[in-house]
Amino acid sequence: MGSFDLPHSSSFKGGSEIFLRNVFENILKTYLKKNPTAKTIWELVQSLDNEKICYDHFTFRTLNVDGYGIDSLSSFFMAYGYKIGGGLDFPKKKLRVLWFSPPDVHVPNDGHGLGNGPLPRLVIAEVLVDELSLESQGIIRKYLKPEGGKQAVLSSTLGSLIWEKPTWTDFKQLAKESEFAAWTLIHGYTMNHLAFAVHRFKHRFSDIKFVKQHLEEKGFKLNSDGEILKVSQDGLLFQVSSISERLPVTFADGVTETIPASYIEFTQRQVLPEFKDVPLDEIKEFHRREAFELDNANHVMESTRFTTKF
Repeated sequence: MGSFDLPHSSSFKGGSEIFLRNVFENILKTYLKKNPTAKTIWELVQSLDNEKICYDHFTFRTLNVDGYGIDSLSSFFMAYGYKIGGGLDFPKKKLRVLWFSPPDVHVPNDGHGLGNGPLPRLVIAEVLVDELSLESQGIIRKYLKPEGGKQAVLSSTLGSLIWEKPTWTDFKQLAKESEFAAWTLIHGYTMNHLAFAVHRFKHRFSDIKFVKQHLEEKGFKLNSDGEILKVSQDGLLFQVSSISERLPVTFADGVTETIPASYIEFTQRQVLPEFKDVPLDEIKEFHRREAFELDNANHVMESTRFTTKF
């Protein structure tokens, strides 16, 4: 899944670049192991260009209670050079999102993958638990013990819950108010989704419209909330995401039910108007549309929508 024999490795405050890349590699392995459909799509993309793929962002979900929120993950990555790029608020979903830009590291001209390619942006969401009903707050707080969030990164690499697995009864009740919170309570810090950087592909998938068509022809279910191809208001950010497959989970009370797992996304960032005359072979990431779009993100989140009526 990529080599860590880097031709160049820069060091920065907080530790080594190779270690950071290794952490990402293990987060990716856990995500692919837990999500068969996402893995199939990942392998399809990888096969088209001999593993020369790059990632736009890795996304996680957290619960803003007792040290389990955004900071529980971001503090680790910020120690390795990540910086806050911006934020998005979703009042109706009772969510807050921060995204983080990666440190400036050396990337060879043909750098790709997690071994020697550009580091992904990070997107970390948190449920604003204090804004939920007292009943939902009680369910969440029953499982999340103080200080446990310090193990967030380890939990993400292993794909294991820090807290006790919830009962189906509690999960079902929480999902009535917040599917996002229920998803997080059962999946924990496992990566919610990754996004390929379509604009970095060298093959047919460098056109997100072709990506959409190809995935549809292969029979993959795509998120149609707000249209399948989601376009920012300025027309410079395009996103397509799959629908999370439903996988069986056995809850703490012995009940086994199928619930949404993770999904996979494709993101294409267009060149900003002020850089339209820069030669294509000289275009860097800073020449392209940065940040995220509120409406796009709101629709993409629906990739884990629960279809079962509780």
